[in-house]
Amino acid sequence: MSENRIPLAAVVGSPVAHSRSPVLHRYWLRKYGIRGFYIPMDIAADDLAEVFKSLPKQGFVGVNVTIPHKERVLELADLVTDRAALMGAANTIIFRRDGKVHADNTDGYGFIENLRQGAPDWNPKAGPAAVIGAGGAARAVIASLLDCGVSEVRLANRTRGRADALRTEFGSRVTVFDWVAAGNAIDGAATVVNASSLGMTGKPPFRVPLDGLSPKAVVTDLVYVPLKTPLLETAERIGCTTVDGLGMLLHQAVPAFERWFGIRPEVDEGVRAAVLGP
Repeated sequence: MSENRIPLAAVVGSPVAHSRSPVLHRYWLRKYGIRGFYIPMDIAADDLAEVFKSLPKQGFVGVNVTIPHKERVLELADLVTDRAALMGAANTIIFRRDGKVHADNTDGYGFIENLRQGAPDWNPKAGPAAVIGAGGAARAVIASLLDCGVSEVRLANRTRGRADALRTEFGSRVTVFDWVAAGNAIDGAATVVNASSLGMTGKPPFRVPLDGLSPKAVVTDLVYVPLKTPLLETAERIGCTTVDGLGMLLHQAVPAFERWFGIRPEVDEGVRAAVLGP
């Protein structure tokens, strides 16, 4: 791409109208005075390969990828990072100057950076972590927790088979709990993560018993609509350190923005307010 072309980026998925990524990246583009644009692109699965091929020629430096394309884009990439390969999915694509398509997954990075910013005293080695949910987000959470040195991840999911599959993949440091015993997974855990959609506006409530939740635990919910979920409200009352889910969205975007536009953006109150705004 010539130096004079304005760099373009996008979030690619179907649907994408709900995505807050355009608000987030546009805020940073304005803040840092960068001549660039970030747009939502609703692309059907059948058209993905063809559209993908044309994007660099149109001036795109990269894209974020969301449902349902996160797995498929790995086949369209020339280079796949280890963490994207481990997840079996990519959320960040970089169109390199040498013509190569580079696929990465920054969800785990975003999760850990959010925890560290929201709970500066968080110690992954303080004890077991309990993870509720076994979808794509849970996969990123488990991989990053194990990578940080968490000794045991206790995993509970409404469909046990999905949890068992993750245990097979990640090994003996993952212990699966039946859904009816999900409260036991939380009992005495040092880190508690809701990686499911339970508690999200319009979804079923989060009803996992919290009787065994330690006041010393760090509790985070990947749901950020509402920002303070019932899980976080209860954990706060118990005395836990709580971290909302918005920061994961913000932090996972940092490496992508830096690769595309050449500046490493800050995650601060200004960007949080912009993304939470109407």
